[in-house]
Order: sequence, then C-alpha cells, then structure tokens
Amino acid sequence: MGKETMQIGVLSKPRFEFRSFGQNFDRIHHRMSRFSVPIPEKVWERHSDEIYIVSRTNDVNNTKIRDGKMDIKTFVQAVDGLEQWNPLMKGEFPLPPDILRNEVFPAFQVTLPPLPARDCSYEAFLELIRTHPDLAAVRVHKQRFGYLVHDTICEYAVVLINGARVVSVATESTEVSDLQRTIVDTGMTGLENINYLQAIKRVLGMSPAPLANA
Repeated sequence: MGKETMQIGVLSKPRFEFRSFGQNFDRIHHRMSRFSVPIPEKVWERHSDEIYIVSRTNDVNNTKIRDGKMDIKTFVQAVDGLEQWNPLMKGEFPLPPDILRNEVFPAFQVTLPPLPARDCSYEAFLELIRTHPDLAAVRVHKQRFGYLVHDTICEYAVVLINGARVVSVATESTEVSDLQRTIVDTGMTGLENINYLQAIKRVLGMSPAPLANA
C-alpha cells in the first residue's frame, strides 16, 4: 500500500507530530507559506475556543473540551523525536457516571472524586475539575493558519492560554520521513518538541521547565 495523502481537517490513521512553542516564529511561518502547496480556503485561518484539562500527575493523555465535546488522545510512542498520539475517547455532555469513572478520570491519573449519581452536565463537570487539587481547567484560544508542505500538515498558531499569548509551529503526518524533510526546510531544526499538554503546564507553573524557545 502507498502512503496516505494528508488533508487538513480530515481524519487519518494516527499521525506523528512535531510542535514547538515560543514568542516569535515569523521566519518559520514565512517559510511554511512559501513551501506550501495550495490548500482549501476554509483552512487558511481557523479560530477555536477550547478547555484543556491538565493534571499534575499525567503527561500521556491529552484531554480537552471543544464544541461541548470531550476529546481524549493518548500518547502512543516517540520515533526519532516525533510524538504519535491516538484517539482514546470522544464523548458529549452530559456524561454518564460510568464513563467518568472508567474512562475520563483514569486518563487524568488522579484520585477519583465523588461523582454525581446522574449524568454529568458540562457545568457540573467543570466544577469537579475546579475543586480537584491536582486538576485545572485551562481556557485556550487558537488562531491557526494552515499549510501543506511536503505532504505534511503544517500550522502557525497564535495561542492564548488563560490569556497569556504564545505562538506555536507544528507539522504532522503519518510518514516520519516527510516530517523530517519539512522540519529541515521550514527551519524548525533545533527547536524543542513539546505538545499542548506540556506547554500549558509550563505556562501555569505546574511544570518547572521554562517555555520552549521563550
């Protein structure tokens, strides 16, 4: 079988990803735009508001709420410094107690709090998070500019993490060799590869490491 052709906004088999955060990636952004082939207008620029649930004890499950839906991805493996993630669950509110008990809170790797006896609404779930000593609900706004370079999905993003502004550059694909070529040609060589979960924890001070490339 041939390799899968990448399309922005279209689901595929688990992809490898390289992402970094900092304060200025203008040169990389410019090179992405120059190397990119034409892409659909609908993915030129996209905005989203999401809530990430971060845990002091978890670095392998990426949990966020977007458009009222719970989305959990789990870390699969690292290959040549690239991270591969796979969907773990998707759910809509209200969430049944057994889903909270058996899927959601185990992903946070924290002590299970008292759960409601009935289906849990969006508001009730956020209250569970806010009152848990090891969890935080973090508001993230993303302004993403999409590109397609060497058959890898690239983006430059302006990100507000609880209002703190950072920028991010990323490339993802099912093919490691394509990613490696894109990293070199766009000028991302030498940047630290960190994911949203790690970046948010650094901004919050939940992790002692400084933000990459700050």
